[in-house]
Formats: sequence, structure tokens, C-alpha cells
Amino acid sequence: MSARTKDIADALDAELRIADFTDSSHNGLQVSNSGTVSGICCGVDASLDFFRAAKDKGADFCLVHHGISWGDSLAKITGTNYEIVSFLIKNNIALYAAHLPLDAHPALGNNAQIAAALGLEDVAGFCNYHGNIIGRKGRLPEAIPFGALCDKVHAITPDGAIHALPFGSGMVRTVGIVSGGAASEVTQAAAEKLDCFITGEMDLAGYNTAKHESVNVIAAGHYATERFGVKAVGELLHQNFKLPFEFIDLRLPW
Repeated sequence: MSARTKDIADALDAELRIADFTDSSHNGLQVSNSGTVSGICCGVDASLDFFRAAKDKGADFCLVHHGISWGDSLAKITGTNYEIVSFLIKNNIALYAAHLPLDAHPALGNNAQIAAALGLEDVAGFCNYHGNIIGRKGRLPEAIPFGALCDKVHAITPDGAIHALPFGSGMVRTVGIVSGGAASEVTQAAAEKLDCFITGEMDLAGYNTAKHESVNVIAAGHYATERFGVKAVGELLHQNFKLPFEFIDLRLPW
């Protein structure tokens, strides 16, 4: 069984509302193939390690969160760009990237999936980024110690390098989530008086803001917090197009 590459890309464009986002990533189909797809692999990063694994699985369509085309990053097809593009073309593998649209999706997105995995209730949009709401916020069924929430986050991101900043209340009920590299968005968590902000990685400015604003933070790894969305979308493609699908997890500790 196979499907047209264009049909899969068009379905993803519509589901993820690609056209609605201002993003440094050129979201959508970044590299095409011969026009048909018989197998799909999904992963976080458009790396050669991922593409080699996808080739071994027999995939001819790859969906990633972090693609290869950012701003003018493909202005010259040399070095690593050449290696990746030539590998995809040589092996007839199409590449589709979804960055902010995948973070923001209210059901399939990284943040929505994390909220569901943590059992949050009353989940709603959170964090305005370039005019789009990309995160999710919600409430735990009951307040729990900050350490217990750290354990819950670690359970769903077991390979991530957990950094816990216990700068707020010892008991946590309200939680905001923006996966990946969203350290600066701790300011929005503070403005909404959330008990805890969950992201992928922090930086010094984010650390200082969290401490000054008395907000608990859990940074569970950029890669580790962004596995959720591509896996959920891949499973949707499998259901809708009846094609073999596999999520390739390189289990990176960042």
C-alpha cells in the first residue's frame, strides 16, 4: 500500500495549520521524493543518524520537529547541508518539518501531550509567542509536593537531564508547559501566577527570572520534551493513510 507524498503533506499542512505561524523554520515539505510514500518514520531532529535509521526501516517519508531549513540555512548546499540533502535524494526520502505548529497543536502537540501524560485538568492555551499560543497550562487533580511533580515529569521523560529549580511554593497545583528551549517564557508563567513551569532547557537569564519571580521550574531536556508531538502525529498518519509507521527515538540526554 502507498499514498501520494503530496496528499500526506497537504493533510499535515491542514491539521497543523502550517500557514498560521510565523516561524524561523520553513515548516512543511522541505525535501520531496519521487511522489509516493510506502513507509513513514518520525523523529525529533533532522540528523544523519535519524535519516540512516529511517532508511534502515524502509521509510520514504520522514516527519521531524527540527527540520533542515531555517531562515537562510540552505543558502549554500555544502558541508552538512550537502550530506543531508544528498542522502535524502539518493534514498528517495521526503522530509516534512513542523516546529511551532507542532508545539501549539491543542491535542497532538508536544505541550498538549505532556499535559495529558501528567494528568492535568482544565487544560487551556498558554504562552504567546510571536502572536501564537504555543504552550498549555492546567491543574493537577490535587496539590502535590514539588518533588513529587519532578518525579512525574522524570517518569515521562526518562532520558532527559532533569534540572529542578524549587523557587516557588513547596506544594504545586497549577502548571504551565512549553517544551524545548523556552527558558525566557518563565516570565509568562510568573505573570499568570502558575506554581510551576515545565520546559526542556533553562539558561542563566531564565534561572534568574525564575528565582526573582519565585516560580518553580522543571527543565526535563530539549529532546526529551519534544518526542511527544512527532509520535502523536505519526500515529495519526498511520491511522489515516494505513501506512507502516515507526517513531525513531535516539534517546538523547538533552
